[in-house]
Amino acid sequence: MNAFVVNRHGRLVFPSNLIPELDFSAIETLDQLDSVIRRDFETKAPSGRDILERLQTSGYDSRYALMRDMALNLFWANRFAMTMYEKRPTRWADLPRTRSDVFLPILEPWEQGETSISAVEAAYESLPAQWDQAVEDRIFPMLFDVFGHRKHLATTLPAIKPTVAEFLAQPDSLTFRLPDYDPDYPVYDYTDIIDCAEDVPELEALHRWAMVLHNQYPWNRSAAELVPAGELSDDDVVVAFHPRDSEVRGFLRRLKSGVQGRPSPKARESRPPVRPFPEIDVRRQFTVMPRLEALAAVHGDQVCSNDDLIRNTAYNWSPMSADEIRAKTGIEERRYSSLRLEDLALQAAEAALAKAGREPEEIGAVLVCTCTSSRLIPSVSTYVCGQLGIHQTHAAYDIIAACAGLPYGLAEATRLLQEVRRPVLVVCVEKFSDKIGNVRTSRMIFGDGAAAIVVGVAPDGEAPDLHYLQTYASGPASEVNSIIWPNPEFDNNITVFGPEVKALAGRYLAQMIEELEALPDPDGVAGSLLESVDLIVPHQANKTMVVQLAQRAGLSADRLYFNIERVGNASAASIPLAIHDAVRDGVINQPVRIFAPGFGAGAVAGYSVLRLDPAVVAIQRTPPPGPAEHAAHVEGRPTVSEDVREAFG
Repeated sequence: MNAFVVNRHGRLVFPSNLIPELDFSAIETLDQLDSVIRRDFETKAPSGRDILERLQTSGYDSRYALMRDMALNLFWANRFAMTMYEKRPTRWADLPRTRSDVFLPILEPWEQGETSISAVEAAYESLPAQWDQAVEDRIFPMLFDVFGHRKHLATTLPAIKPTVAEFLAQPDSLTFRLPDYDPDYPVYDYTDIIDCAEDVPELEALHRWAMVLHNQYPWNRSAAELVPAGELSDDDVVVAFHPRDSEVRGFLRRLKSGVQGRPSPKARESRPPVRPFPEIDVRRQFTVMPRLEALAAVHGDQVCSNDDLIRNTAYNWSPMSADEIRAKTGIEERRYSSLRLEDLALQAAEAALAKAGREPEEIGAVLVCTCTSSRLIPSVSTYVCGQLGIHQTHAAYDIIAACAGLPYGLAEATRLLQEVRRPVLVVCVEKFSDKIGNVRTSRMIFGDGAAAIVVGVAPDGEAPDLHYLQTYASGPASEVNSIIWPNPEFDNNITVFGPEVKALAGRYLAQMIEELEALPDPDGVAGSLLESVDLIVPHQANKTMVVQLAQRAGLSADRLYFNIERVGNASAASIPLAIHDAVRDGVINQPVRIFAPGFGAGAVAGYSVLRLDPAVVAIQRTPPPGPAEHAAHVEGRPTVSEDVREAFG
């Protein structure tokens, strides 16, 4: 399944949000499957009884609200059929009786069906349209044709269907009979679903849902019946279920053989280190001083707005508007890339070398900071070396430090500089768009992007551009596992557990501020290192959360720069992308001292206190710059527009 496609209307579509396809390679037991199904299909879905009760108590205020519940109910009713099986109408006489991989669903009649269906039809006519009556009147018949002809109860459906032999051993069991099955019954193909377009994002999502649900019953639904085996004749057509793919077959084999999932070992209680880890004072601890020769950025080429998210609302999402996403995250749009992660990294590396005026053979080491690469051999760093034409370098390796990638990368580069005494190329790159699936919290936040920095050797006697460096890792196991990819419990997609992330970010940020307050200004002007900082460019995690944590740590919001509203959270790439954008938008227009803290998955964290001359930044003019927002207003330092200051309160 593609992470995203661009349809003929130029809109992003996420197929995995509307076409349920679980990764059964990650599911070992029925309990695991039950957990996934319950979360994705059952928790949000009303039963037929629930819908009827809401109708009887005037629980719906619009046609859209009613239709949304109908669709959720139908996804729930098809939760196993959609994710595990392919439906094949088959003549009863031609159905194999002894095969272990051909199944027949056993169904119970939906006793309240007629009452619920009549109530839904009557209620729809009496309810007001929420946005566009003409569009809603087009979607309702599609949904109602499926909902109104549903014969079976959804509550008791088992995940594992009986084989034909097992079905025949229960003569009173009921299954589908299609007396007049038409193999050419019209269905919506993939292109129809992807190219669906409506002006209202919520209605576009609902329209796609209706198409997918229509395809679950590709026959004349009004003629379908539930009948016992004894009433089936040779020419009757039944609906046989076949495993959807080899992964489902493997899962069924594992169940049959009794394979059990392995429990995770219990983590020990975490305890603080015996003494604090000191920060790296570059001037005091090293002899070769680092100089920032170039910084280049590559943004994603596809804009994914909050409206795009709503157009792609998945069947397991709670209702949320574009404005609510912005309020919760501070993000209006994130950028996705059509390129592979390796090629994003390569583009950033090439741009940084060009800006620095360096040839590949001059590079002493290549470091790639990323947590979203699926490449193991060769590493992304060695791939970049090969593509750049680097015949040999001292070291090339990937650093998996997630959102603290930049502090980790700069710390490693500074150490390597002491050995190689030639420029080190640090590339921070992430591609989340193909690792999110239909997990809403992740889809709201993450984006793609890359940035590369050439860290060279400062001339003898010159001050370094990197002043202080610090890295941390670990913490309570709950924080270490606060962001997981791949996560078997969420279909091997990336997942974020918000409270734990906020806890680790708050803990680390407070520790960083305490350290900076205790350190001296390297130039001996301000009272402390923190007071000497011109601009704080934090990891762009979640604007709302970071501002709250910063204020709790004693930092005023107007000292922070954010570009997250335009690019989302690009993890390791987020800080250098933000620095690039601050220069591009004129927020940084003279040499400044920056405090760049990062924190994230693995309970990692770190910071860099650095001097940035905007002249070393290679400006990427595409995508076009958005409105400047942020920065500090301190005498002699970069300024920020009054409307931005007002936005910060």
